[in-house]
This record gives sequence, structure tokens and C-alpha cells, in this order.
Amino acid sequence: MRALRFSVLLLAAAAPLTFAASKEMIELQRDVAQLQDQMRTLQRTLDEKVGNLQATSQQSYDTALRIDKALALMEEHFNDALRRQQASVGAPVANLGNKLDQMSEDFRAVREAVLDMNQRLGKLDAKVTDLGHMIDVIRNPPSAPLAQVTSPTPATPPPGMSAQTTYTNAFRDYSSGKLDLALQEFSDYVKYYPTTELAPNSQYYIGDIYMRKKEYENAIQALDALLEQYSDNNKTASAHLKKGEALVALGKRDAAAREFRDVVTRYPDSDVAPRAKADLKDLGLTPAAAAPRKKPR
Repeated sequence: MRALRFSVLLLAAAAPLTFAASKEMIELQRDVAQLQDQMRTLQRTLDEKVGNLQATSQQSYDTALRIDKALALMEEHFNDALRRQQASVGAPVANLGNKLDQMSEDFRAVREAVLDMNQRLGKLDAKVTDLGHMIDVIRNPPSAPLAQVTSPTPATPPPGMSAQTTYTNAFRDYSSGKLDLALQEFSDYVKYYPTTELAPNSQYYIGDIYMRKKEYENAIQALDALLEQYSDNNKTASAHLKKGEALVALGKRDAAAREFRDVVTRYPDSDVAPRAKADLKDLGLTPAAAAPRKKPR
């Protein structure tokens, strides 16, 4: 009996505990069920996102393939265009190079022609100066001999001969290239009119004609006669220069250098001074420092 009461009491005490455990179990099962629902929802969402990502990746891959093909096609077209451009430009560039070479040769020829023309203009300028002197003499014939002339008494000219006509004819024949005739006429002028204003010019042209005929010894003698008989005149600097050039032609370099230096030092402002410097340079020499030009007495 006592045991029965004890059992009843034990069951009565355990009943609340059993009830409480059942409630917690139910709540736990409910939470697990909710968690499973959330997991399923999350899995579906994840599957959808993965699917979308795969689709997007596939689209990107397809787009990349199309871009790569397009770039390859563009590169091929560009290379073709470049080859065509090179083929079309190569020949004109080669022709342009040939034309530039030809232009360079033409320019060199033009430069040489200009230099030659400058030399001719220099000679023409000298001739114009002489012609001006001749015209002045014709208009105003000299009435008195030159003070510095020390030549002997002039010979008597033939009847009908005049200084103006003789010099005019001589210079005309000299300018037209009739050197032998001009040589005779200038020689007659110096012979018959050695004290006139144009006598130094005539003596200079005698030396110049001998230079043109390459009779260098005769040229030097004629120029020495000018420098000795007419100490200072408008042809003195040119006479020294031309004498130096005759000496160069005869291989007398030292004597020629002295003549060229005389032009540079005594007549630095003359028209022939640059040419004298160039002649010295051709001899491998340098001109001395220029001194003031000697004033005519």
C-alpha cells in the first residue's frame, strides 16, 4: 500500500516535467521546420542567382568572342590597307628621292652659274667704269700731262690719228673679243699718248690681253710697265692682282703671294681685294692684316 502511494506520488511529480519537455520539443521542431523552409528558400534564391550569373557569363563570353572576331577582322583590313598604302606610296617616295637628287644637281649648277655670272658682272662693271672714263675724256679732252708720268717724250702720231678715236676703237675691239686688233690699238695709244689720263688704262689692258692669250711673261712686263710708269691710278690694285695671277700660272708662288698681299694690305677697300684673298687661300696662305690704303699723290 505504501509502495502504491509512493508510485502515485512519483508519477504526479514527473508529470509537469514531461509536459514541459514536450512543449520545448514542439517549439524546437517548429524552429527546425522554419529553418528548413528558410534553407530551401535560400537554396532556390542561390540557384536562381547562380543561373543568372551563368547566363550573364555565357553572354559575356559570347560578346567577347564576337569582339575578338571583329578585332581580328579590323586588324586584317588595317594590314591590307597598310600594305596597299605602302605599295602606293613607295614608288612616289622613290621618285621624290630621285627628283630631290636631280634638284640638288640643278641647284649646284645654278650656283655655279651664279658665281660665273658674278665674275662676269665684275668684269662688266670694270668695263663700264672704263667706258665712263673714256666718255669723260671724249667730252673733256685732257689738256695737261699726268704729274706722275715719267715716260719718255711721246712719238708723233700719224696724221688724222687722235687719242679719243684710238682709245674708243681699242676698247670696242677689246670688248668684242678682237684681242689682237685691240692689243695693237692700245699699244699705239700708249706709244703716242703716254701722258693722257687714259694711258694707265691702255697699259693695263695690254697686260690683260696678254693674260687672255696666256702669254704670261709678256703680261708681267706690261703690268710692270704700268706699275713703274704710273705709280698710283685706278688700275694699280688690279694690276698687282693680275700680275700675281700671271706669276701663279708660271709657278712662282712666293712672288705671286707678295702681289696678292700687296693688294690686301694697300688696297683693302678695292673691288679686287676679295679676289686677292681668295687667291691667297688657293695658295694655302692667309692674308696679312690690312693697312690703310695709300692715298694718291
